[in-house]
Amino acid sequence: MNKYLERLYNGLIKENPTLVLMLGMCPTLAVSTRAANGIGMGLSTLAVLVLSNLVISLLRKVIPDQVRLPAYIVIVASLVTVTELLIEAYLPSVYEALGIYIPLIVVNCIILGRAEAYANKNTPLLSVFDGIGMGLGFTVALTLAGAVREILGSGTCFGVQILPQTVEPIGIFIQPPGAFLVIALFIIIMNAVGIKTRQRKLVESGCDGCCASCASQCEASKEVAK
Repeated sequence: MNKYLERLYNGLIKENPTLVLMLGMCPTLAVSTRAANGIGMGLSTLAVLVLSNLVISLLRKVIPDQVRLPAYIVIVASLVTVTELLIEAYLPSVYEALGIYIPLIVVNCIILGRAEAYANKNTPLLSVFDGIGMGLGFTVALTLAGAVREILGSGTCFGVQILPQTVEPIGIFIQPPGAFLVIALFIIIMNAVGIKTRQRKLVESGCDGCCASCASQCEASKEVAK
């Protein structure tokens, strides 16, 4: 597969930031009460992700290692501020719906994670495609979660009535617990079709996720070898 298309595929499916890597869960759980909110937050994050990956990749040989993370935060914060002002000016309804979660994109672990894990080590064009793939994966996950929650919790999707008026909506799906239920359902489906989450990979490899436990086992193995 072409390496650029691979970055798109990884972000959408294989390394989906929300459903596989379990990143960015705070906005996922908070704003996905409606499909439109999911698209708004996803596209906002995508724009910041692509631009931050590009800028960080261009400056990767200039930024000293000692101030790498603070520099990333300054770059991301600047881009988020511009994005927030543009949304407030041209999409006031989206700005009102997303509220505080737009400026909180600054600390979204997807942004900083891709900056450190990929943009800091690869060319600008590859970093842009990585940002597009991860941003699209995040957008798709939020939109699907928002659509399911909106249909089950309100009977509508993008404001259009889907369920008959005689069907009583399940109110819990537009409440915080509904977000956990829907995300869990998506993860079950992905596992069923063979797309493994990071947690499942750790379990299958024999790792319980406890680094201290792994370290002690390694030390014990070294002692036996001696």
